[in-house]
Amino acid sequence: MGISPRLYNNDLAPTTRKGRHWSGYSIFTLWANDVHSLGNYAFAIGLFSLGLSGGAILGALAFGALFLFLLLTLSGFMGEKTGVPFPVMSRISFGIHGAQVPAVIRGGVAIAWFGIQTYLASQVLQVVIIAIFPGFAALQHGSFLGLSAAGWITFLALWVIQVIIVSYGMEMIRHYEAYAGPIILATFVALAGWVLVQSGFQIDWSPTTSATGAEMWLKMLGAASLWVSIYGTFVLNFCDFTRNAKSRRSIVKGNVWGIPVNMLFFGCIVVVLTGGSFKLHGKLITSPADIVAAIPNTFLLVLASLALIALTIAVNLMANFVAPTYALNNLFPKHLNFRRAALISAVIGLVLTPWNMYNSPVVINVFLGGLGALLGPLFGIIMVDYWLVKKTRINVPELYSDSPTGEYHYTRGFNPRAVTALIISGVIALLFTFLPVFDSVRDFSWFLAAGLGAVIYGILADKRGPFRDEHGDEIAVTPKH
Repeated sequence: MGISPRLYNNDLAPTTRKGRHWSGYSIFTLWANDVHSLGNYAFAIGLFSLGLSGGAILGALAFGALFLFLLLTLSGFMGEKTGVPFPVMSRISFGIHGAQVPAVIRGGVAIAWFGIQTYLASQVLQVVIIAIFPGFAALQHGSFLGLSAAGWITFLALWVIQVIIVSYGMEMIRHYEAYAGPIILATFVALAGWVLVQSGFQIDWSPTTSATGAEMWLKMLGAASLWVSIYGTFVLNFCDFTRNAKSRRSIVKGNVWGIPVNMLFFGCIVVVLTGGSFKLHGKLITSPADIVAAIPNTFLLVLASLALIALTIAVNLMANFVAPTYALNNLFPKHLNFRRAALISAVIGLVLTPWNMYNSPVVINVFLGGLGALLGPLFGIIMVDYWLVKKTRINVPELYSDSPTGEYHYTRGFNPRAVTALIISGVIALLFTFLPVFDSVRDFSWFLAAGLGAVIYGILADKRGPFRDEHGDEIAVTPKH
C-alpha cells in the first residue's frame, strides 16, 4: 500500500528507534519549565483568595498531580509506541482527513497563547531594559496598533529569539529545555529563600479566611480539577514529545519527577512566596513577578527578570509553538516542513496582535474559552479509541495511506462516529463553559467533557475490527535537527 505525499513528509513520519534521544531527564525538564510558569503561579496563589489554606493548596496540587501523571503517561505511551506526532495520531480515531479537526483546534489555542505569552514576557523585558537604561522609558509613550515603540522592540526581540530556536527543530527545543530547567528551579529556590530571610523564617499558612470541612474538600477537588484543565492542551499532544522518547521507562521516570514530585515542590514555593510575603507586607501577591519587582538590588532584579523571561520562552516553545507547527505541517505536507510551518505559526501569532486579545476579556473568554472547551471531548475520544477500542493495535503505515480501503480511511477520510461524538460532547462542553446555570460544576468541566466524549464515542464506535498492529520502521525517519 503506497504512502501518500498528501499525508506524509519527513516531519510527520514516525521516528526511528535509534533516532530518539529524549531521556527521563529530557521529559523532566519539560515539566520543570512548564509547571513553574508565571500563569501557574498566578493560578495557585489565587487559590488563597478562594479560601484555601497553604496545606489545602498542597493537597489540591497533589490530587491534580496524580490525575495528570496517569493521563499524561497514557498519552505519552501512545507517542513512544507509534513515533508519530499528534495530527497523525488523531488519524487513528478521526480518519486521515478528519484528523485536521483536532489538530487545528489544538493548534488554534496554542497559536493565540504563543503571542500572548510573548507579549507578557516583553513586559518583563521592558522592566529589565529600563533598570539598565532608564531613558528607554520614554519609548513607552505613544501607540501603533495598540503597542508602544518599547513594546514593539521588546516583543519583536523575543519573537525573533523563539523563531530562531524552534527553526532548528525538536532537538534544539530539547537542549533549550534541558538548560533552562535547572536555571528556573534555582531562581525560584533563591526567591523563596530571599522571602524566608526577609520574613524572619515566618510563613502565614492562612492569609485569608480558610474553608473547613466538606466545603474545604469540595474546593480542593475543584482546584485539582482546574489544575488538570490547565494541562488540557498538553495531555492531547504530549506524543509530539514522547515520539522522541528512548523508552516507556524514560516517560515514566520523567513524569514521576516532573509531575507529582515537581508539582509538590512548586506548591511549597507558592506557600513560601505567598505566606512569607503576606507576613512581610500584610497583603497577597498575585505573581512571583511582584517579588522580583520589589528586589532593591538592580543587578539581582535584572538576573531574576531574565530568568522569568527564559522561563516564559521555555513554556512557549513546548506548549504553544510545537502544536501549531505540526498542525500546519499536517495541512500542507507537500509544501511545508517543520521550519517553514514554525515561521508561519509565528507570523500568525504576530498578526493576531495578541496584546489586543489579552486586553479584551470578551475575545479571551469566547475564542480561547470556546476552543479550550473542546479539548476535553477530544481527549476522551482519542484515548477510548486507542486504549479500549483498538487496544493499542495500530497499523502505522496505513496512517499515511489515502487508499479507499485503508484502515483509517473510514468514510471519505472521516470517521463519522468520532465526529458525531465530538459534536454532541462538544456542544455540552460549551454549555458548561458559557451558561451561568452550570457555575456550580464549572470547576469540573474538563473531566465532565472528557468523560462525555469518552462515553459517547465508546457507545458509537465500531469495535468489530480486526485491528492490525504494524510498526512503521520501513517509513520511519531519523530526526536530522
